[in-house]
Amino acid sequence: MQEEIITSVLNGRDTVALLPTGGGKSVCFQIPALAQNGICIVVSPLVALMTDQVNTLKKKGIKALSIPGGISYSNLNILLENAIYGNYKFLYLSPERLSQELVQNSIRQMSVNLFAIDEAHCISQWGNDFRPAYKNCKLLRRLHPLVPIIALTATATSEVITDTISQLDLESPAVLKSSFVRKNLSYQVQYEDDKLYRIEQLLKKNNETATIYVRSRKIAYETSTQLNSLGISSNFYHGGITSEEKNSRLEEWLQGKTKVMVATNAFGMGIDNPNVRYVFHIQLPESLESYFQEAGRAGRDGNYASAIILYNDYDKVLVKKQFIDSRPNVQQLKLLYRKLNNYFQISYGEGEFTNHSFNFIEFCKNYKLNTLITYNGLTALDRLGIIQLSKQFGRKSVLKFIISSDKLIAYFSQNPSISLIGKTILRLYGGIFESPTAVKIDLISSKTGQSINNIISVLEKMQKEGVLELKLYHTDASITFIVPREDDKTINMVSKSLLDLNRKKENEVKSVLTYIKNKKTCRTVQLVSYFGETEAENCGICSVCASQDTSPSKKELALISGKILQLLEESEKTSRELSEKLTFTEAKILVVLRLLQDLEKIKINTKNQYYLL
Repeated sequence: MQEEIITSVLNGRDTVALLPTGGGKSVCFQIPALAQNGICIVVSPLVALMTDQVNTLKKKGIKALSIPGGISYSNLNILLENAIYGNYKFLYLSPERLSQELVQNSIRQMSVNLFAIDEAHCISQWGNDFRPAYKNCKLLRRLHPLVPIIALTATATSEVITDTISQLDLESPAVLKSSFVRKNLSYQVQYEDDKLYRIEQLLKKNNETATIYVRSRKIAYETSTQLNSLGISSNFYHGGITSEEKNSRLEEWLQGKTKVMVATNAFGMGIDNPNVRYVFHIQLPESLESYFQEAGRAGRDGNYASAIILYNDYDKVLVKKQFIDSRPNVQQLKLLYRKLNNYFQISYGEGEFTNHSFNFIEFCKNYKLNTLITYNGLTALDRLGIIQLSKQFGRKSVLKFIISSDKLIAYFSQNPSISLIGKTILRLYGGIFESPTAVKIDLISSKTGQSINNIISVLEKMQKEGVLELKLYHTDASITFIVPREDDKTINMVSKSLLDLNRKKENEVKSVLTYIKNKKTCRTVQLVSYFGETEAENCGICSVCASQDTSPSKKELALISGKILQLLEESEKTSRELSEKLTFTEAKILVVLRLLQDLEKIKINTKNQYYLL
């Protein structure tokens, strides 16, 4: 669909482009921008993605720049002036930047030929990765009413597309959608109690690049450690590790030095490795949108790849508990909102646009609130425009001991005042020598009887003396109240939206559970029909198709025979050895082996091993 999308944009028409992961979305706005005078402004949610695309354009001799976070006002002004007067073709920025008056005024002065909104589903509150800051994109239409907008995404239901068009003020847009079918990708769902054993069987016999998705930082670390102990080269990736560690681990994985990356959904948009042969999910995803996007990172080079969900009965209970049972109802949200206003002593009718430092754990402890429901309630209030949470919300202080355990014990013996706090941290947090670990200062305080200020000063002293690395958050976050306090009346105005959000999340989880239970409909057909594609044919290579028919399709014949011949080039192998190295059913492999014998491409020796002729 790239040609149709590019033509639509060149004709000056607002355009919505839906292409699967790896479908070449960036070309769809880069080519029309290069073909016309002026600059293209690209709104993107990820710094890493912006940096990567800017570097790629620069290597091609194309002038591009991005606005990073944390820069001074004067440096920001310099970058914007470069974009206005420096004959640049692309300016990449985050949606948060659009709220700055300096940025808005500068864009107004630019000769803009196109606005590109990447990961556009983030603007819709029904989108899986909703980000309130994306609402700022609506300003672009006001700044340059006649400039076309292209909205790009890889995962969006019809409901999300409709909402995205409305939120961006697109005028009679062309909605151009490529098929979401990935012919080389085998979607598999397997009930498995010993998930690690199944992964070990596949990865040890096929030394291929893989990603394993999990739902928590702790499980990411533990799974990676277990794989390394089994001799499988692995590392882990989550939001708690430093930017330097993220970059170095990603680079080692991209270069093949690390074969397996165990990751949370922080390992997401912008991660582009064409050689991934396996994407595993060892915990159930929260929605088919997130699963489809993560699974789509396998086989981007066009070669055969597998996306495998491994689940058991407990996973089905856990996904409901995490994403349905923990969501607040209207009464719980009203209670939370009242407690929040009381906590900051905000009077009725006041509080609008006031900002407050906020300690989440202290707040929950003070009012004896369930932490998970409260966390989801605060994010719902943020999503519904009642409050605005800072980016730090939910972050914990992160530390890692950087000296050996023997040296650390010796250090404690020489510093008795530090020993109690240090040894308490060791008891509470395993793996703190191996990787940066999120810690709760208030929990350490309650266990030791020491004040939070004293613990912070001790940690800072240990950092200064080279005992540990530390990223310290003195408070969990800050909260800005967007509307004046009106208690129940405030929540009543958004209660329907809250119920809709809860219903949406419930339906998303139900869709995941329906997907794993349905063993009659082709996995590819199930997934693409969820996104409104109704005419897809059975793929022939998913776990459903493979179980229904022992005679391989033409597509499977080509895939299986190619893999068998490739493996036999290495050495003679028995049918069992071949089955262990391939992801197809044993019955289909045996059919292909007989066919290859009939075609006199292979023979079998006295040890029951197949070899090439």
